[in-house]
Amino acid sequence: MTGHFTAPAAALADELPDWVTLLRAPNPGPMTLDGTNTWLLRAPGAERAVVVDPGPADEEHLSRIAAHGPVAFVLITHGHGDHTDGARRLAELLGGVPVRAADPAHTLDGPPLAGPGDRIDGAGLDLQLLPTPGHTGDSVCFLAEHADERVVLTGDTILGRGTTVVAHPDGHLGDYLTSLELLSTYRGIPALPGHGPALADCGAAAEFYLAHRRARLDQVRAAVDAGARTPAEVVAVVYADVDRSLWWAAEWSVRAQLEHLGVDTGESDPGVSGLEQA
Repeated sequence: MTGHFTAPAAALADELPDWVTLLRAPNPGPMTLDGTNTWLLRAPGAERAVVVDPGPADEEHLSRIAAHGPVAFVLITHGHGDHTDGARRLAELLGGVPVRAADPAHTLDGPPLAGPGDRIDGAGLDLQLLPTPGHTGDSVCFLAEHADERVVLTGDTILGRGTTVVAHPDGHLGDYLTSLELLSTYRGIPALPGHGPALADCGAAAEFYLAHRRARLDQVRAAVDAGARTPAEVVAVVYADVDRSLWWAAEWSVRAQLEHLGVDTGESDPGVSGLEQA
């Protein structure tokens, strides 16, 4: 049986390109691990940097980011508050720089991010948009490249430790599996996640996630065949090894799994309140 997975999904990155800087927000917790990772990218010799995920509205953290200015623009991997709540204030601290996200609700003073393969002027870096819905409907990743060095900024699609929540009903398991299949093609490229340590191989991590999700689906299918019908009943069977304080988060993933399997629970969706920190 697949147990609750809390280790890294791939080897940790020994080193990252010298144009990558990690600024971790002081918001550790069960759903944020060590805190939200804010990634700052500055091409060698470039005046302006790019910020990915400003994090929470913590003034000290945002001031630390602003101290690395000037910044060309801020990118958002998805709309959960632990990644976006500080965006407006950071833009102010940086003199009104654009904030770009897939969701127009999180976009400031610039156009929303466009479709697959969209190239973003990265102040000396080659930045490519990788739409990766699943964790949320608006989740995206970014492939960043300079010279012969590349990294994938994965937001919450791939974490540095453990696995992520599919935030049903906004998140969708079928979309998530497709997104992982896309990321599995980026073999040998470091993954810079939204939480936890950097991983050495984005493709290997995505392949592990795919195997883990498929094993979970088999467990959910078996639980349903054995008589479990509601998400809570499935969680009690499949996630019995998970601390009960996290069962509410597991239930969101189970709802996504049941929908993927076509199981009608007869329940209405209660919404995603509380998943802002997932």
